[in-house]
Amino acid sequence: MTVLMTGFEPFNGSAINPSWEAVSLAAERHREVVAVRLPCEFDTTAAALRAAIERHRPDVVVCVGQAGRREEVTPEYVAINVLDTPIPDNVGTQPRDLPVLEGGPAAYFTSLPVKAAATAIRAAGIPGSVSYTAGTTGCNHAFYCLMHLLATEFLGLRGGFVHVPFSPEQSAARGTGPSLPIEQSAAALQIVVETALSTGEDAKASAGALH
Repeated sequence: MTVLMTGFEPFNGSAINPSWEAVSLAAERHREVVAVRLPCEFDTTAAALRAAIERHRPDVVVCVGQAGRREEVTPEYVAINVLDTPIPDNVGTQPRDLPVLEGGPAAYFTSLPVKAAATAIRAAGIPGSVSYTAGTTGCNHAFYCLMHLLATEFLGLRGGFVHVPFSPEQSAARGTGPSLPIEQSAAALQIVVETALSTGEDAKASAGALH
């Protein structure tokens, strides 16, 4: 079994991106995982994902991004066809009020067992929960592009998205905000991989949100 796991390059002035740091560490420790770094460029995301899938022919794809205001590792439940970003990407592109894909479905749901994964993450003593919003910027964009590829070109391939918090170094540089050590984020991603490989149907336990 092969798991393709992607993280992003640094952006918005940060020296690192915890998604890539955690993905790299997870790949070092998990023989099934191959790691690919995605550019923070809206115009090239879909092509980069397609190329990675065609090259590695994985059984599962897990894309990972940073969520600086979150305290937990959060497997994402749904990607929406909205691109509305308050900051530009690394080449200065800043889409506003646009669809990720013109004429595409309003949303795609993950095909990963996110409830089971979040439960296993917490059982390992790492903060984790299911998220029902991946935002409207680069992470949601990548998540939507991935799920569209799986729905139209790579049928039968499972995939989804996970957010990790800022690293302590990032939070210290900004002087505020929650963080999680890269070690713990990587351990949580390993749990996501193991859960995806061992679980065909997601847990039925409630993981919903009021807001």
